[in-house]
Amino acid sequence: MNSTPLTETVIRETLRQVMDPELDCNLVDLGLIYGIQINGGQVTVTMTLTTPGCPMHDSIAAGVRHAVLALDGVEDVTVEIVWDPPWHPAMMTREGLERINQTRSW
Repeated sequence: MNSTPLTETVIRETLRQVMDPELDCNLVDLGLIYGIQINGGQVTVTMTLTTPGCPMHDSIAAGVRHAVLALDGVEDVTVEIVWDPPWHPAMMTREGLERINQTRSW
Protein backbone atom coordinates (compact mmCIF):
# COMPACT_ATOMS: atom_id res chain seq x y z
CA MET A 1 0.00 0.00 0.00
CA ASN A 2 1.28 3.46 -0.89
CA SER A 3 2.19 5.65 2.08
CA THR A 4 1.34 8.89 0.27
CA PRO A 5 -1.57 10.55 2.07
CA LEU A 6 -4.65 11.31 0.03
CA THR A 7 -4.64 15.07 -0.50
CA GLU A 8 -6.11 17.53 -2.97
CA THR A 9 -2.62 17.97 -4.45
CA VAL A 10 -2.24 14.22 -5.04
CA ILE A 11 -5.66 14.04 -6.69
CA ARG A 12 -5.02 17.12 -8.82
CA GLU A 13 -1.71 15.66 -10.04
CA THR A 14 -3.48 12.39 -10.85
CA LEU A 15 -6.08 14.30 -12.86
CA ARG A 16 -3.29 15.61 -15.09
CA GLN A 17 -3.48 12.13 -16.68
CA VAL A 18 -7.05 12.75 -17.86
CA MET A 19 -7.08 14.41 -21.24
CA ASP A 20 -9.74 16.32 -23.11
CA PRO A 21 -9.57 14.31 -26.35
CA GLU A 22 -10.72 17.18 -28.55
CA LEU A 23 -8.16 19.66 -27.23
CA ASP A 24 -5.37 17.18 -26.43
CA CYS A 25 -4.69 18.82 -23.07
CA ASN A 26 -5.22 17.57 -19.53
CA LEU A 27 -8.19 18.74 -17.48
CA VAL A 28 -6.08 20.48 -14.83
CA ASP A 29 -4.15 22.64 -17.30
CA LEU A 30 -7.38 23.41 -19.14
CA GLY A 31 -8.73 24.87 -15.89
CA LEU A 32 -11.69 22.49 -15.80
CA ILE A 33 -11.20 21.25 -12.22
CA TYR A 34 -12.99 23.65 -9.88
CA GLY A 35 -12.74 21.77 -6.60
CA ILE A 36 -11.80 18.55 -4.83
CA GLN A 37 -13.33 17.43 -1.55
CA ILE A 38 -12.06 14.47 0.45
CA ASN A 39 -14.17 12.91 3.19
CA GLY A 40 -12.36 9.77 4.30
CA GLY A 41 -12.35 7.48 1.27
CA GLN A 42 -15.06 9.49 -0.50
CA VAL A 43 -13.86 12.02 -3.07
CA THR A 44 -15.95 14.60 -4.90
CA VAL A 45 -14.50 16.33 -7.92
CA THR A 46 -16.33 19.46 -9.05
CA MET A 47 -15.50 20.37 -12.60
CA THR A 48 -16.80 21.85 -15.81
CA LEU A 49 -16.33 21.22 -19.50
CA THR A 50 -15.36 23.63 -22.24
CA THR A 51 -18.94 23.71 -23.58
CA PRO A 52 -22.29 22.56 -22.16
CA GLY A 53 -22.93 20.42 -25.25
CA CYS A 54 -19.56 18.67 -25.07
CA PRO A 55 -20.00 15.30 -26.79
CA MET A 56 -17.27 13.79 -24.60
CA HIS A 57 -19.13 14.61 -21.34
CA ASP A 58 -19.62 11.01 -20.21
CA SER A 59 -16.18 9.73 -21.20
CA ILE A 60 -14.37 12.65 -19.55
CA ALA A 61 -16.33 12.20 -16.31
CA ALA A 62 -15.62 8.46 -16.44
CA GLY A 63 -11.92 9.20 -16.94
CA VAL A 64 -11.90 11.42 -13.85
CA ARG A 65 -13.68 8.78 -11.80
CA HIS A 66 -11.38 5.98 -12.99
CA ALA A 67 -8.17 7.96 -12.35
CA VAL A 68 -9.16 8.97 -8.81
CA LEU A 69 -10.48 5.49 -7.93
CA ALA A 70 -7.02 4.10 -8.73
CA LEU A 71 -5.50 6.05 -5.82
CA ASP A 72 -4.86 4.27 -2.53
CA GLY A 73 -7.47 5.11 0.07
CA VAL A 74 -10.20 6.11 -2.37
CA GLU A 75 -13.39 4.10 -1.95
CA ASP A 76 -15.78 6.09 -4.13
CA VAL A 77 -15.70 9.11 -6.44
CA THR A 78 -18.48 11.52 -7.35
CA VAL A 79 -17.93 13.74 -10.36
CA GLU A 80 -20.09 16.86 -10.33
CA ILE A 81 -20.28 18.76 -13.61
CA VAL A 82 -21.18 22.43 -13.10
CA TRP A 83 -21.60 25.31 -15.51
CA ASP A 84 -21.08 28.23 -13.14
CA PRO A 85 -18.70 29.84 -13.57
CA PRO A 86 -18.63 29.11 -17.27
CA TRP A 87 -15.27 27.96 -18.58
CA HIS A 88 -13.13 30.43 -20.49
CA PRO A 89 -9.62 30.04 -21.96
CA ALA A 90 -8.35 32.51 -19.33
CA MET A 91 -8.84 29.70 -16.75
CA MET A 92 -6.07 27.65 -18.33
CA THR A 93 -2.59 27.32 -16.84
CA ARG A 94 0.39 28.70 -18.72
CA GLU A 95 1.28 25.12 -19.72
CA GLY A 96 -2.23 24.53 -21.02
CA LEU A 97 -2.22 27.73 -23.03
CA GLU A 98 1.15 26.86 -24.57
CA ARG A 99 -0.05 23.38 -25.50
CA ILE A 100 -3.30 24.62 -27.05
CA ASN A 101 -1.65 27.52 -28.85
CA GLN A 102 0.61 25.04 -30.64
CA THR A 103 -2.41 23.61 -32.45
CA ARG A 104 -5.19 26.21 -32.50
CA SER A 105 -5.90 29.89 -32.10
CA TRP A 106 -8.64 31.39 -29.97
